[in-house]
Amino acid sequence: MLKKVLFTLVLIVSSFSIYAQNLQLHFDPRHALHGDKISEKNYFTATFEMFKPDKWGSTFMFVDLDFNQSRGNIGTAYMEIARDIKLGKSPIMAHVEFNGGVGNAENFGFSIANAYMAGASYSTMIGKANIGTYLVYKYNAFAKVSNDVQWTVTWGVDLLNNKVRICGFLDVWTQDKKATLGDGHSGKHVVLLTEPQFWYNLTPNLALGSEIEISNNFLKRKDKAYINPTIAAKWNF
Repeated sequence: MLKKVLFTLVLIVSSFSIYAQNLQLHFDPRHALHGDKISEKNYFTATFEMFKPDKWGSTFMFVDLDFNQSRGNIGTAYMEIARDIKLGKSPIMAHVEFNGGVGNAENFGFSIANAYMAGASYSTMIGKANIGTYLVYKYNAFAKVSNDVQWTVTWGVDLLNNKVRICGFLDVWTQDKKATLGDGHSGKHVVLLTEPQFWYNLTPNLALGSEIEISNNFLKRKDKAYINPTIAAKWNF
């Protein structure tokens, strides 16, 4: 079953490849930094990313494939797809989003709980920087559903005659403690995840850089904050 789902995700990526903006390959040394607390090994992650504006709004999507199983096999596939929809001439747009994925660990498969979001978004230019934000209701489809709120900020700016690009996002959302920490816990906790990226463009197509994942209440130890930088290459289509 897991193989079929992974194959389906690969087909989805292939269907978007005509419009894909970039393909990234990250080396993630999180085991070297934190040991078995959050990962049993260092691994590579491939990211397929696409952004496509049109007269009705814009679509953004990415797929992450983590090569974190034995012999470098894919262990996790995760996808996000979001749509901003214009509302007449208003600067505020409607925002809808889906997140979800699958994984494999110690010879058993698992699902990353789907999340469904709906709300409002806004984007603007501040100098040379493009800034976007959205606030949404978030339906976390855990075994026991968690009804939550998420706020996101995105940014991107090109510097030094487009030789350097700084971009990334910051997500802050709530979710039930019981859904993620288990029985015996009540109330909500706040999850923070931000991933700033820094790229140096060797050519118009090839860039080298890093993504720095900073999180709290997100990884295995839900009560801990972690910083996980990568060493990365990106090909812009």
